[in-house]
Amino acid sequence: MPGWDRKIIHLDMDCFYAAIEQRDNPELRGKPVGVGGSRHRRGVLTTCSYEARPFGVRSAMPTFLALQKCPELIVVPTRFDVYRRESQRIREIMGVFTELIEPLSLDEAYLDVSHLSFEPAAVAFEIRERIHEETGLTASAGIAANKLLAKIASDMNKPNGQCVVAPGEVAAFMESLPVRKLWGVGGVSAGKMERRGIRTCGQLQQLSRVELHGLFGRFGLELYELCRGIDDRAVQPHRPRKSLSTEETFTQDLTTLAECERRLAILHADLMRDLAGKREPRPIRKVFVKLKFSNFTRTTVECVAPEPNLAILNGLLEQGFRRGAGLAVRLLGAGVRFAEIADEPRQMTLSM
Repeated sequence: MPGWDRKIIHLDMDCFYAAIEQRDNPELRGKPVGVGGSRHRRGVLTTCSYEARPFGVRSAMPTFLALQKCPELIVVPTRFDVYRRESQRIREIMGVFTELIEPLSLDEAYLDVSHLSFEPAAVAFEIRERIHEETGLTASAGIAANKLLAKIASDMNKPNGQCVVAPGEVAAFMESLPVRKLWGVGGVSAGKMERRGIRTCGQLQQLSRVELHGLFGRFGLELYELCRGIDDRAVQPHRPRKSLSTEETFTQDLTTLAECERRLAILHADLMRDLAGKREPRPIRKVFVKLKFSNFTRTTVECVAPEPNLAILNGLLEQGFRRGAGLAVRLLGAGVRFAEIADEPRQMTLSM
């Protein structure tokens, strides 16, 4: 197809967990629904329905806060066995069209359909139609010549819609796109840009590679390409997992290091069991301990180690606990980071 060197689809299910709950329980349809932990157990919402969003309810929000914003919110517990089953059904539908599928989570994936002679928008529409027919769920899609643009586009016409960024439209699309839409741009980097009057990718394009490197280091070199819609990453069907962890949010805060050590021993046992159950064992590069304190601040302590020895984890825990300066601990986690199979950094040139 003229102009399309690659045809990439980013498929994103609409409020996946909440949509499944509303599908399976007709009494929840049309009502604000949150999926996650109980308010009385310091739960956090994994997602919420579109009906809940106008109230300011969002995923990863503490349940008690979500209920303050939306007292009518119906909170239902997670059913990950059901979500995984539905995710597999959706994956099988995608597989009818291409083998080049890169899952990002249970509810989203990249698809490379470059080998098909059909218009990529038509392929995306057909996939979305089949998903709805077979599961009763809706999906949104972004279609573009690379992963960056496809993922941004999939959010443009949600829910149950799709957006195409054709190769000839990239420059115009990026000109007015907010910089916060770019991969890797968070609150700190966006704030730094805003202080310089930069809010759109078009404005960011006015800075040279040297200027961007001076402001953001190595990430600045990547920003030079991202703000122009340039992304050469391939769809990776067998993307290796980078880490594995387990964590617990406590009903009552842990106030002493000894209490934390006792809980960490249980988490360590869970982590070792999960590692033993992995289908493809990989070398461990680092181990880490994560803490969230009573004021909701977080800290992660890690070190290079070939295995998550409990003595090493206890040492990391002690460092992290000291960082809390006496604050109680509401969440504790332990995990490992795997060694990279191949380190392939993007090659960029430094020029004015």
